[in-house]
Amino acid sequence: MGERLNGKSAFVTGAGGGIGRGIAEQLAASGASVTIAEINEETGRSTADALRQAGYEAQFAQVDIRSEDEIKAGIAAHIEANGKLDILVNNAGQNQHYDASRMSVDEWEKSISLNLRGAWLCCKHALPIMAAQEAGAIINIASVHASMTAYNFFPYNVAKSGLLGLTRSLALDWGHKNIRVIAVSPGWVRTQPAIDFLEAADDPAAEEQRVKDLHPLKRIGRPKDIGALVAFLASDEASYITGTEIVIDGGITARHAD
Repeated sequence: MGERLNGKSAFVTGAGGGIGRGIAEQLAASGASVTIAEINEETGRSTADALRQAGYEAQFAQVDIRSEDEIKAGIAAHIEANGKLDILVNNAGQNQHYDASRMSVDEWEKSISLNLRGAWLCCKHALPIMAAQEAGAIINIASVHASMTAYNFFPYNVAKSGLLGLTRSLALDWGHKNIRVIAVSPGWVRTQPAIDFLEAADDPAAEEQRVKDLHPLKRIGRPKDIGALVAFLASDEASYITGTEIVIDGGITARHAD
């Protein structure tokens, strides 16, 4: 596992915790030098420190993906530390819920900025670097809500659907430069928001069991499950995969609603 990404470098947004940290850990364990691009300095530095203490190469860059200037500065810092950019993982985002008839334009702009526009801005500044190298892999973390959704997930699902469109367009337009672009759509993953949701139930243990039972595998995903998939997709072993969506959801979307 430690040789798959040897000599490669990765820039991962929202890597201070949850799925992003799971991705960063798996990329680092596979041999990549990883920049933890995170708005929260405390969690970002903690993740980078933990990776270095484990013997891996890691740097921290404080980046708010809603700011193009911060994205540019973060990628520049990554290049200064690594000399190149092989892998971009657009993971940062936030699950937000609004009533479409009551949501303000400002709330809409903030949500789309966080869950879609930021990924495009990261691509905007990574693509010329990868094109000059004539190699690169961009992995956009979408969601099963991009293709199917539940009540009260507006506009999170809208933005995640947009990520699939972004993935397809960039894969077509930049494939001639040997740049691959892939979307990964997780289902239930044991992150803090998921834990908070379960613990808010009247009977958290029963609610967790209910959720597990929705899955053929009878468990909830782990951040490292997503990370392991991303590490593979970023590697040369996946050199013929681009322009598509990989769903990693424990089989929950195979289920017809009862």
